[in-house]
Amino acid sequence: MGKPSKGGKKGKDGGKKGVKGKGKGDGKGGKKGGKGGKKAAAAKVIVEPHNFEGVFIARGKDDSLVTKNMAPGESVYGEKRISADGPEVAEGEKSEKVEYRVWNPFRSKLGASIVAGVESMPIKPGSKVLYLGGASGTTVSHVSDMIGPEGVVYAVEFSHRSGRDLTNMAKRRPNVVPIVEDARQPLKYRMLIGSVDVIFADVAQPDQARIVTLNAHMFLKNGGWFIISIKANCVDSTAPPEAVYASEVEKLKKEKCKPKFQLTLEPYHRDHAVVTGIYRPLKKKKKDE
Repeated sequence: MGKPSKGGKKGKDGGKKGVKGKGKGDGKGGKKGGKGGKKAAAAKVIVEPHNFEGVFIARGKDDSLVTKNMAPGESVYGEKRISADGPEVAEGEKSEKVEYRVWNPFRSKLGASIVAGVESMPIKPGSKVLYLGGASGTTVSHVSDMIGPEGVVYAVEFSHRSGRDLTNMAKRRPNVVPIVEDARQPLKYRMLIGSVDVIFADVAQPDQARIVTLNAHMFLKNGGWFIISIKANCVDSTAPPEAVYASEVEKLKKEKCKPKFQLTLEPYHRDHAVVTGIYRPLKKKKKDE
């Protein structure tokens, strides 16, 4: 009696397996199909362009800042990746999927400044950027996404340990040039860098304003932009953060760097502010009356 019973079970199971393969049939297959449909609908994310070029917003349960991945399939610091439909194509043709990387503002001063409402963003597709304080490449990788294949980011990092991570990241991103050198001595890497459109600095040093202006005098074009992240307690831990920011701004002004906008990075980064401005602003030509 036991053997026929087993045979019956096998036959029954075999039937179920056959039904699953066809993708039709009994209630269980239908339910699973239904669940799959629900999951696909829930996972769909709409990606919209941000006000700043090269940056996007992923609309979902929680909106997030994202950049278009220059190295699809690769994460740099364990960030989440999102696939969304690409630009519309002709009827009957499927649009290619585009991969985006979530930009965590708690891990990036530049990302935090965008989320916090910085007034303008000079880093955009095609820009040439000098990045001082590249660290392991977390924010550098997002700058690489923003500027795209037509742009280039020169990332300077003094620490050899972080420099190794930065160099490994750059192997998969042809628009990143890693430079393991001291940003206080721009003469050491002057042969590697031409004129740049933007300098971004996140060096967290007491003389960070001097570091920025040294590099600006050597590499930043007239009318080019600078973005500096100021960490108050690195400059002067005894003074109130607002006093430190004001002092750094004055140092910048003395070196022909004209600040345009200042923004604190709370709650993403404590006692941090970002200052954006123009180096040697070009004089506006008077219109002929």
